[in-house]
Amino acid sequence: MPETPLILWVRRDLRLADNSMLAQAAASGRPVIPVFILDAETEALGAAAKWRLGLGVAAFSKALEGIGARLILRRGAALDVLQALVAQTGAGAVHWARLYDPAAKARDTEVKSVLRAAGVEAVSHAGHLLFEPWTVATGQGGFYKVYSPFWRAVKGLDVAVPAAAPTRLKAPQVWPASEVLADWQMGRSMRRGADVVARHVNVGEALAQARLAAFLDGPVDNYKEQRDFPAIEATSRLSENLTYGEIGPRMLWHGGMRALHEGRAGAEHFLKELVWREFAYHLLHHTPQITTRNWREDWDSFAWRGDNDDAERWRRGMTGEPFVDAAMREMYVTGTMHNRARMIAASYLTKHLLTDWQVGQRWFAECLTDWDVAANAMGWQWAAGSGPDAALFFRVFNPATQAEKFDPKAAYRHRFIAELAQEPGADALSFFDAVPRAWGLCAKAAYPDRMIALAAGRERALAAYAARNSAKS
Repeated sequence: MPETPLILWVRRDLRLADNSMLAQAAASGRPVIPVFILDAETEALGAAAKWRLGLGVAAFSKALEGIGARLILRRGAALDVLQALVAQTGAGAVHWARLYDPAAKARDTEVKSVLRAAGVEAVSHAGHLLFEPWTVATGQGGFYKVYSPFWRAVKGLDVAVPAAAPTRLKAPQVWPASEVLADWQMGRSMRRGADVVARHVNVGEALAQARLAAFLDGPVDNYKEQRDFPAIEATSRLSENLTYGEIGPRMLWHGGMRALHEGRAGAEHFLKELVWREFAYHLLHHTPQITTRNWREDWDSFAWRGDNDDAERWRRGMTGEPFVDAAMREMYVTGTMHNRARMIAASYLTKHLLTDWQVGQRWFAECLTDWDVAANAMGWQWAAGSGPDAALFFRVFNPATQAEKFDPKAAYRHRFIAELAQEPGADALSFFDAVPRAWGLCAKAAYPDRMIALAAGRERALAAYAARNSAKS
């Protein structure tokens, strides 16, 4: 019925444009009630991700007000909240955009089943990905386990043109009550780190679109050649906005395709990186155990160490290995970490320190503002060697030679490690303001010695790998 309200359950789609669910709701002519729910699954997010999500929710709430709507905030189990809203508003439908992690899928399946049984229209939409994971299959009907053939399978597929942002949403006669975002204290666990990281976040749809435009206006030309150099502003830095849906993947895809057709040198590689994200979700859907167990079961017997004192020094950015420590400190100061640095930090923990990849995975989930369940899991298992299409275990990145190659003037290391710079800059000093006081770190202290000689760490890793192979045979 045209006057029956439609509830939009907002999750990781904090944007007006390239939001087909929102566009369809606006076109329906029905009153639309957007709601964001702080449920157990959302409460379980790491400190940085939950804080950053709160900032995104606040920005999206203001954007909705600009088109005559409100974002209703409710706390509690999603099904309970939605049932209560249906009863309070007389809504005849609940729509949402799909998520793909096991907890979200279980929650959403129950919500859809219960609402439909009660006669309420319950519809899930695409929107977080370019291609729904079950729509891409091998010639044999299975799923892809290697990236390159996955890229070849999707690069020529049609991607819908991003929907325009609606200019108006029809309001209900009476808005339901809303909780107050500040009362939720979503940044409580960030403590003093929030003030430091806040200087580096790029919150909201408008800033995300501006960041994409700036990238396509210049850096895309040299993206392939320069993207591995962390001291150079060569990447789009849009992972933060993609994570919360402040910009849609279709907008990135079509922007990249326009650049490709214009002959921009790095455009195809940019599109490949966007599809790498798709591949991570493809694997998450088909093998959800990737987030909690070794993707390759034959790695279950590998003698990785559990959490340990060496891992604690890695967490604190005090390994004595400058490229690794700069990476960790970048994360505390900015909330993100350059992709090449992530690879080096992950390889060092899992191979030089022989520490279980899940130790690192959990820490990144706690500290990254651009944390993504699929990309984080696949990245860690790729680095460790236990995942799909992974770096071979015997490929042990040497942080020193990597630094010589990708940070030849030490600009990245000096930017974030105060102890190595004669006159430390703001970012290097901010590290000490961001980390817990309990760590007892001081910018004037001497930089620590290496925990392990790189050659010795490599040999130890190779010996462990050989022992695993012997045990298998």
